[in-house]
Amino acid sequence: MGLFAFLKQKLAGVSNKQKDKYVVGMAKSRHHFADRLKALGARYREVDDSYFEELEQILIEADVGVTLALDIIDATKKEVRTNNITDPSAINELLVDKMFVGYAQSGSGIVNEISFKQGRPTVLLVVGVNGVGKTTTIAKLAKRYQNQGKSVLLVAGDTFRAGAVEQLGVWAKRLGVEIVTGLENGDPSSVAYDGIRQAIDKKIDLVIVDTAGRLQTKANLMAELAKMRRVISKEIEGAPDEVFLIIDATTGQNGVVQAKAFAEATGLTGIIVTKMDGTSKGGIILAIRDELGIPVRFIGLGEKMDDLTEFDLDQYLYGLCLGGE
Repeated sequence: MGLFAFLKQKLAGVSNKQKDKYVVGMAKSRHHFADRLKALGARYREVDDSYFEELEQILIEADVGVTLALDIIDATKKEVRTNNITDPSAINELLVDKMFVGYAQSGSGIVNEISFKQGRPTVLLVVGVNGVGKTTTIAKLAKRYQNQGKSVLLVAGDTFRAGAVEQLGVWAKRLGVEIVTGLENGDPSSVAYDGIRQAIDKKIDLVIVDTAGRLQTKANLMAELAKMRRVISKEIEGAPDEVFLIIDATTGQNGVVQAKAFAEATGLTGIIVTKMDGTSKGGIILAIRDELGIPVRFIGLGEKMDDLTEFDLDQYLYGLCLGGE
């Protein structure tokens, strides 16, 4: 059974509402990727080097990354020659299979949802540069776990950006959750300390700690985040339990550069890709996984509070390649 047929069959039992979230949210990416693959296949009766050069360009322009794009094309060429495949549509499906088989294998066994600790607060540290939708994503995460019956405390550790504390405070009020704040330009670690102590005292289920969104020199970034981690772990052994990096999908390969910097500064456990609905470059998820080996845990597919959804490879593939059919 081909990959596309497999996806259709596997997702036949998934609710239309759930599938539509990916289909609608990835419309731009699908137009830029799947529609271009189909158009390319329609122009060629027989494949040749020019065909593969155009395939390579499609992958690169989809933000898969140059190195990974070359690897995928080489693997596809090898199988095409070994099995004497000449049908462009079959080659396109094989290409998609090569793109995602590595992700599927490396991602097996990963649980995207936060795993809560028993008997103490679970601590999530959220990092990322300014402008990626970090504050809004924190609010969406808080709402997600509120809906699951968890108590949530927000910690406004981004004391340096003007308006960051106020913005998070607005969300806290809307959601009806408590928030711990500090002085403007104050020490983020002291705010984290106050937040952790309050969470312990009030037996909060989930503490979400915002951090400064400055992509500083690596040394300063590492020092600031390392200090926050030390303060948190001193109060709760083993915490923070999760460190999520927020990346804006529309930034393309610059998002991968940001991910590298933060991965070296702190131990990331997952990535949230925001604004997937606003970009035509859906391949960034592959580039992140290939270059960093860090799983994408959630993706943002719209502006609504419930548009932050758990990353599902099958539905992602369906939305990227088949959603318009």
